[in-house]
Amino acid sequence: MPKMRVATFNVNSVRTRLPIVLSWLESNTPDVFCMQETKVIDEQFPTEAFEQAGYHVLISGQKSYNGVAIATRHRSAPVAIGFDDGGPADRSRLLAAESEGVVIVNTYVPQGRDPSHEYFQYKLEWLARLRTWFATHFDPSVPLLWMGDFNVAPDEIDVYDPVRLNGRVGFHPREREALADVKSWGFVDVFRQHVGTGGEYTFFDYRAKDAVSRGIGWRVDHIWATAPLAQRSRAAWIDLEPRKADRPSDHTILVADFS
Repeated sequence: MPKMRVATFNVNSVRTRLPIVLSWLESNTPDVFCMQETKVIDEQFPTEAFEQAGYHVLISGQKSYNGVAIATRHRSAPVAIGFDDGGPADRSRLLAAESEGVVIVNTYVPQGRDPSHEYFQYKLEWLARLRTWFATHFDPSVPLLWMGDFNVAPDEIDVYDPVRLNGRVGFHPREREALADVKSWGFVDVFRQHVGTGGEYTFFDYRAKDAVSRGIGWRVDHIWATAPLAQRSRAAWIDLEPRKADRPSDHTILVADFS
């Protein structure tokens, strides 16, 4: 049966992490590879390296900060770059494309800094805008993937210490409610379809000594699908090897297979 493999990775600078990315692509051959925090303007994105690896790339970057990209083995058509609601466009945080009949939405949700910071309110508003954007442009009955760094751990099993971390940015009740509202539009958490237990994470802070081996992590990177795709989901897993590589990102790669 034909299979589609998709993956998402907050690269924390695509040029710095390029050896890790290219090695992983060669070994795992995903059909769709979403990247966040590329931290490079479009003109300096390493497009040629991806093309040599057999990928077509759509990019929307920004110098030193943010930036999103979608690499696909089959040609993809751009669907959207940023919002179109009259507010901040956020072109370097949202990129959507269509490949092989599937809409792929890649987002780098604002981090929020601190619950007392104005950027935290901006994050909540951003998620609300995203919910409206999905409802305006799509229908949950069509195959659609929402992937990327959501910067929110949805449930207690998605952080290493839910009691101590409760109320912190990334695991604040208001963020979790805002993300749940987007999910209610019609998404299924693909990873949680296959893995019902905690202790598996996609983000490990550089500042925590031996964070990976000690399991000091957060699950803030996600692959969510509408029902038509979720029903075809066959596996999902977190690959920790990129986080253990030389000069790694503080995130690692999340993967999902569909029939």
